[in-house]
Amino acid sequence: MEAVIFIGIQATGKSTFYKERFFKTHIRINLDMLKTRIREDIFLDACIKAKQPFVVDNTNPSVEDRKKYIDIAKNAKFRVVGYYFQSNIADAIMRNEKREGKERISLAGIKSTHAKLQLPSPEEGFDELYYVKIGEENKFVVEEWKNEI
Repeated sequence: MEAVIFIGIQATGKSTFYKERFFKTHIRINLDMLKTRIREDIFLDACIKAKQPFVVDNTNPSVEDRKKYIDIAKNAKFRVVGYYFQSNIADAIMRNEKREGKERISLAGIKSTHAKLQLPSPEEGFDELYYVKIGEENKFVVEEWKNEI
């Protein structure tokens, strides 16, 4: 049983990474789709009860934002894995400008999330942590966490 928590500002590749790496194995819990915390809690509870692997595909910028998911998963004996997405704000803004309609995030929203962003650490309860960046040809590069950027 595995709980995966994504961490990073908008437009850093989190949802695309989910589709490439976890679509066939993990339920996606995402506020963009679910719209409310109540719906999110229902999905999270269902995954815990069913012992279903899941990915929390939200920005989760602060220790406090992540704590809810980590505590619930740990209490249910899930392994907790974090993926921190390189949060270069200039690159994120550039990628966001290529989005259309509701997919595009306001500049203020990106800046607000970036201002709240705290690096994750194993001390939060992660069993594993990884650093993700977008490399050449828009391919994801995943590296083990080194407690530094």
